Amino acid sequence: MAYKSKGYKEPTNPVGNVAELFAGVGGFRIGLARAGWKTVFSNQWEPATKVQHASEVYVARFGEDGHTNEDIANIESLPRNIDLLVGGFPCQDYSVAKTLNSSKGLKGKKGVLWWEILRLVHQQKPKFIFLENVDRLLKSPSNQRGRDFAVMLKTLGDEGYTIEWRVVNAAEYGFPQRRIRVFIVATKKKPGAKKLNPESIISKTGTLARALPIEKLNGTISEIDLSGEAEQISSNFNKGGAKSPFLSAGYFADGVAYSVKSDAILSKTSLVLGDILEPDSKVPDSYWVEDKRLKEWKYLKGAKSIERTHKGSGTVYNYAEGKMAFPDLLSNPSRTILTGEGGTTPSRFKHIIKTKNGYRRLTPMELERLNGFPDNWTQADSSGKSITDAKRAFFMGNALVIGLIEKVGKIIANDLGKNS
Repeated sequence: MAYKSKGYKEPTNPVGNVAELFAGVGGFRIGLARAGWKTVFSNQWEPATKVQHASEVYVARFGEDGHTNEDIANIESLPRNIDLLVGGFPCQDYSVAKTLNSSKGLKGKKGVLWWEILRLVHQQKPKFIFLENVDRLLKSPSNQRGRDFAVMLKTLGDEGYTIEWRVVNAAEYGFPQRRIRVFIVATKKKPGAKKLNPESIISKTGTLARALPIEKLNGTISEIDLSGEAEQISSNFNKGGAKSPFLSAGYFADGVAYSVKSDAILSKTSLVLGDILEPDSKVPDSYWVEDKRLKEWKYLKGAKSIERTHKGSGTVYNYAEGKMAFPDLLSNPSRTILTGEGGTTPSRFKHIIKTKNGYRRLTPMELERLNGFPDNWTQADSSGKSITDAKRAFFMGNALVIGLIEKVGKIIANDLGKNS
């Protein structure tokens, strides 16, 4: 059955108002619109580039109303009528695409943007906050496992919020990509509210448990004391610890974090990579891999052990890589899209598929489909100028799976309606 792209439509009777930070090309906005939310403010700024491609695509699709393209540090405040603040805040310092020792965390250049988010939260105190990041965030930095997330929980909790988190694999909930991210949902505490049962929140009654159901919790729930000052936590948290205490699911309230491993209830119906492909007849010639280059692709995807010398110490060591599927199986969900997915140069991390007509890379539209975007969402900027295929692939490597956002957005909308 041919893939049918799901479009975008602004809600006619919105359930609430959203402010979207680090907006990219609008993944949060699309998913939340499908859940009934209206985005009234958005910001997208990429300090590393002169031309603001992502912001241009955002404006092309949503218009300029309510959108800003400036450093978040220059945003004085959010609009007063915000019910939900969302953002996939920059994750380069935590990304699995880098080695562990290069994970700089909160001390990194982009990590400090957490304090800008917190500043805006402090001023506005929205009823709900919904954030997304790579799961490495729970383990960052490499010399003090979990410190960054502990500081985030502590400082956001001090603003009057209870906080849930969950590491989510999109494929487990029926989507065609094995994209693993941590979702963080914070709820503003009501004065005099009763203390809730952490196990119940994590497994059944919490926002994330209702949106993305859990089959079971694995092991006992651990308690992590975060009652000290943020500065003390930053200096002393888990010093010398080999592992982060923050596991795949958890809840924070009143200075204590509760964490446990969890298993998802697997979707009964699932899309796979083969379901989202364009017909070969519509794929440009540049995406097909020439026979003479297949050997290079196969080598990069294969297992290998390479002798290297450390530049600093001169120590000789073996760099090893395991075997990757070649080609990527059409009967499975895809691997995670990375920002370097575009371009013709052979790479270990790019997807290669085999159809009846040969080996090829994935097209920009296929990458959009893996994240749930409408077809050709990133094709042009606000002036109508075409976006390069490499840049479009970069957008999708930075994006999120829209269907997951829709699921969580519907539960938050329901809770907002009950509290109104």
